[in-house]
Amino acid sequence: MAQLEQFTTPVDTVVSRMRALDAALPARDGVAVFNRVYLAVTEAVDRHIDAGRFADARAAITLDVRFAERYLAAVDAAAVGRRTPACWRPLFQMRRHPGVRPLQFALAGINAHIGHDLALAVVDACRSLDCEPADLEDEFDRVGELLLSLEERIREDLMPGPDLLQIADPLTHLLGSWSLERARDATWTAARALWALRGLPDVAEEFTDHLDAAVGLAGRMLLTPLPD
Repeated sequence: MAQLEQFTTPVDTVVSRMRALDAALPARDGVAVFNRVYLAVTEAVDRHIDAGRFADARAAITLDVRFAERYLAAVDAAAVGRRTPACWRPLFQMRRHPGVRPLQFALAGINAHIGHDLALAVVDACRSLDCEPADLEDEFDRVGELLLSLEERIREDLMPGPDLLQIADPLTHLLGSWSLERARDATWTAARALWALRGLPDVAEEFTDHLDAAVGLAGRMLLTPLPD
């Protein structure tokens, strides 16, 4: 029996890049911690696409790939000493700090990628597909649902110690100060605003710069070094 020809999709390509990073980076490196989380999300999206769970597979693939490309571009820039977006700088700067816990690295990366990159990826995908953000809302929501379903597992896997943290623990305070669901909702609003501003490039650039800076500030707070 002849073997079926195997095709490499754009999602396969970004998954391969993330797997290569996972193999190359030390396990405790902050970027490696986030990369493992994001790899799990991207693999889950890929499985859902293959299973036909997205009504518009082309739109889902385009959004997923444009989204991943922004993270991978930041990693490439950091690797050669180029300037990265402000949202990613705290993670790259603090990635080896011994006082930052793995869960903080994971959430700081999610904050940068959801809070900044996803809004720009929606706009990128709309341009590629010649559509409006509203046409991608179902795909945006489905990806968001996958992220939310993984967030609890991420917190459980990376939470230090076998017992629940006390209310006074500094990490408890940091965890309570950031919400993936709120970040996702804010990102959808930002994406729609950027699309509406596409005819005003100077204003759109200023809006993007402010968004980048605000997300970077939140990331710096999430990466506050904590006592053992």
